[in-house]
Amino acid sequence: MNTSGPAGQGLRLIPFRGLRYVPERVGSLAAVTSPPYDVVVRPDGLHHLESADPYNIVRLILPQAETAAARHEQAAQTLNRWLAEGVLAPDSEPALYVYEQRDAEILQRGVVGALALSAPADGIVLPHEDVMAHVVEDRADLMRTTAAHFEPLLLTYRSDCDGPGATAVIERTTDRPPLLATTTEDGYHHRLWAVTDPAERAEIETDLARHQALIADGHHRWATYLRLQQEHTTPGPWDFGLVLLVDTARYPLRVRAIHRLLHRLPVADALAALDGLFRIRDLDGPLPRALDALAEAAAEGNAFLLAGDGGFHLVDRPDPGLLSRTIPTDRPAAWQTLDATVLHAALLDHVWQIPDTPEHIAYIHDTAAAVEQAERHHATAVLMHPVREEVVRDLARQGVTMPRKSTSFGPKPATGLVLRSLDLG
Repeated sequence: MNTSGPAGQGLRLIPFRGLRYVPERVGSLAAVTSPPYDVVVRPDGLHHLESADPYNIVRLILPQAETAAARHEQAAQTLNRWLAEGVLAPDSEPALYVYEQRDAEILQRGVVGALALSAPADGIVLPHEDVMAHVVEDRADLMRTTAAHFEPLLLTYRSDCDGPGATAVIERTTDRPPLLATTTEDGYHHRLWAVTDPAERAEIETDLARHQALIADGHHRWATYLRLQQEHTTPGPWDFGLVLLVDTARYPLRVRAIHRLLHRLPVADALAALDGLFRIRDLDGPLPRALDALAEAAAEGNAFLLAGDGGFHLVDRPDPGLLSRTIPTDRPAAWQTLDATVLHAALLDHVWQIPDTPEHIAYIHDTAAAVEQAERHHATAVLMHPVREEVVRDLARQGVTMPRKSTSFGPKPATGLVLRSLDLG
């Protein structure tokens, strides 16, 4: 995918005064961070994070109260209290931030800043997934009530990696002492630097202005940014959104699947409904071996792994007649053959007749957690094989969105290392 655009028609990234935890006021930086709000496995993961530190960021991104309005007001009150108590404090001057994540297998570096918002028709920021209206409404009310962006979107672009530009500034910056460094319980090492030098900021901004970006993670937050921008008729801080931009020509991302948990569908009922429509094979565990079998089947066509009854069931080779009756034909062949397309159009909508609502379906990133929850609640976990990044980019270039929650790019930025207050600009 060619991500270069005409000069002046690309990404516009500006510095901001980041809100950051004051290390002396918290147990540790690792203890106050969280995965993005939609990756936290609730309630177990939420309770674990809440107990990690009284100032854990989940109290802002996933506040707990009886109503949505009460939750969001509670988050605003918590934010104001932490600012008043000096738990969070703004940096002294606006900056772009270089952010690094590293584990034994991957190194990811990028730039955090406030990105000028643009409509999808502009082709500057390309979405690739649909969004759910109720999630956008919830995130919008949280941002509106707190006047803050708590977690950056993950956006990718591709440079030529040669000569001056954002990547060159990133490489130079990481040779300096960081603002913060911590290791989270998932094994990732995190470091953050502030870029305040006008010449270096200009080098980053000039380079990014030549590029377009793909939304890797955060479609709902991007849709929320655009919605809130429309509510403000005068130019101001709502015209920008907190993002992390990663050059995947230099730092390729992982692409993983997002699994479905069907709350009210037992595995036996799911399999019975598929009889004659898919090939069904029972597999022996453990989970890694079953996932290997899923990968092998997915290389040949649509395939899913069902779990929840203590075993694993490989479902593949869908009936062509079923697909012809249920899959829309008004989009490219690459979209029609996506596992997520077949799952939603053929299985959820037609065979199982399950509404795509939170009461019926949960979207879970962690494979083992999806299986565990299905077994605990006598539900069905539908485990997916990840789609290739090239397919995602090609469809996005054509302006075709994938079914919601089709992909999980990572590693995702840790939430809580740097926040943006709209009151500070």
